[in-house]
Amino acid sequence: MEFNMPDAETQQNARRRKKSTVWEHFTVESDGPGSAKAYCKKCKKSFAYLKDSKQAGTSHLKRHISLGICQKNRQTPCSKTDTRPPKKQPRAKSCLAAISFDQEHCNSNIAKMIILHDYPLHIVEHQGFINFVRALQPQFNPLSFKAIQGNCVGMYLREKQNLLNLIDGIPGRVNLTLDLWTSNQTSVYVFLRGHFIDGNWNLHHPILNVFMIPYPDFGDSLNQAIVNCLSDWHLKGRVFTLALDKLFFNDTLMENLRSLLSVKNPVILSGQFLSQNCYARVLSRLVLDALSAMRGTVDKVRESVKYVKSSKSNEGKFFELRKHLQVPSTMDLLIDDQNKWDTIYHMLVAACELKEVFDCFDAADPDFRMTLTLDEWKQVETLCAYLKFLYDAANILTVQPYPTANVFFLEVSKLQVELTCAALSQDPFCSCLIMPMREKFDLYWKESCFILAVAVAMDPRYKMKLVESTFAKIFGENAEHWIKVVEDGLNELFLEYNIIQVLPFTATNDDEGNDAVIKTEVFPDGSFDGSLFAAEDGLSDIELYISDLTCSQQFKSELDEYLEEPLEPKVQEFDILSWWRINGLKYPTLSRLASDILCMPISTLSADSVFDMEIRKMDSYRSSLDSLTLEALICTKDWFQYKSLPINVPNTLVKVEC
Repeated sequence: MEFNMPDAETQQNARRRKKSTVWEHFTVESDGPGSAKAYCKKCKKSFAYLKDSKQAGTSHLKRHISLGICQKNRQTPCSKTDTRPPKKQPRAKSCLAAISFDQEHCNSNIAKMIILHDYPLHIVEHQGFINFVRALQPQFNPLSFKAIQGNCVGMYLREKQNLLNLIDGIPGRVNLTLDLWTSNQTSVYVFLRGHFIDGNWNLHHPILNVFMIPYPDFGDSLNQAIVNCLSDWHLKGRVFTLALDKLFFNDTLMENLRSLLSVKNPVILSGQFLSQNCYARVLSRLVLDALSAMRGTVDKVRESVKYVKSSKSNEGKFFELRKHLQVPSTMDLLIDDQNKWDTIYHMLVAACELKEVFDCFDAADPDFRMTLTLDEWKQVETLCAYLKFLYDAANILTVQPYPTANVFFLEVSKLQVELTCAALSQDPFCSCLIMPMREKFDLYWKESCFILAVAVAMDPRYKMKLVESTFAKIFGENAEHWIKVVEDGLNELFLEYNIIQVLPFTATNDDEGNDAVIKTEVFPDGSFDGSLFAAEDGLSDIELYISDLTCSQQFKSELDEYLEEPLEPKVQEFDILSWWRINGLKYPTLSRLASDILCMPISTLSADSVFDMEIRKMDSYRSSLDSLTLEALICTKDWFQYKSLPINVPNTLVKVEC
């Protein structure tokens, strides 16, 4: 249908019918059959008005005028009767003006800032900081060192009470780790971290205490400090395992710790779950050995990379040569941090990908004289291949800090197999490089495989099936013995948890001396005799309980039922803690055992220390703080950072005399 423009009279009548004041500023013109546009009289800009005989309305036309979008019509009022200029809109009052300044709230946030970001406490007295805060809030009263110290300690004490309430309410036990930091003084700092699962099957791993002890003779001091910590956190009789690293402890000290914890926890621990190896430190020591064996070649690679990265000119020449040679590479060169072995690994891998460019770079830059031979590049590639196994094995500690214990068996056994195969290589260089690493890792495997196997048995995707197949591959004809050790250990642990329900627990008197220490047997060469909880003489409660149970051949425990059930499908996003929470009613006793086993710590290091080549050192500033303030800063930051507890900073802080 053809759209005809109305004549002048019709147009005039139409204007009379249009009541909106917007038509004082627009005209309507045809834009084709059944279509018309509205044109601004001032700026001549067109707008949709009629399309397919349907009107578009006038809201968009009003916005053009009333909002001042039309540059030539900003001062024109929309009303034909009101000729006054539009009233200015009152300026919105700042919402901040209605908020009264709260000094205490400000102080608490400054304390929280200092804790989270490791700022020195003296920052509150720095003039630059005072000027900055006063520019934001003139009413702010500067804080003294003593005041902010009291605020930080008060925040720590309040959050500590929250954490203590949480620990008091957990149904299971707590696993502990010990880690040591050095200092410029003749003392070391001990970090005691707890690992536990709460009633909702959430995993927690807070630092419980940080204390300083003299070094190197710190045996008695360490024992007393641990006793104080167990008392402080209400953990007497509630510890399941303790993990540390033998790098710091001699055999005498290890036995003292074993005996101490056996007395404090006579039911479960019995000294046998004292883990002597930190998984992350074991891997770091293997890497250090490998890098030391190839120090000269690794240094040549490092110096080559440093030369290229030393200037934009050198880097440009290297990049142009790489393009000319058409060398594919997915990594960029980087200078490593020699205190972090993952950066050394990444540097070597990137350099290997660009070895052809390095081999020709002396032609493009005569000053470059660090060319490696073909044999040296081949050795670096071999080194990288085995560093990758170690890197992948360590990386599970950074992808998920403090993962559940069930994930380690697969990674550790895989690394054990790879190193064993490499040590038997026909390549003399490969065999010579890997053999010392394999021997050291073999010791770790034999000392730790029992704990790792017990943990993976609590994974319903694997249970004992993975243990059986892996032991067959690693131990060969001796596999049955090791499998039986794990099965017996699981049964004794399960029976131990059954006994807890029927036998009252009597806490050990704190005043008892060394005569009360339960004697424990250390298994030689990583072997086990299958009796984890033997008493000093006579029949133990467990043995009596077992004899009662074996009288009934029809008895099938929760553990038996669990192990006989079909395996859960292997899905990537499997949440083992959710599985046990859901199946807790089906396996009430076994689920309590699983909760304690799954939170067993395999590594004593935090995620940011996994690749450290050296023991961490307490800086001079923190060493100068008193023990309570230091503990407050470190522990509270850890609790906030890993969100073990909700961050709750009320306006009124506890005042603490420092």
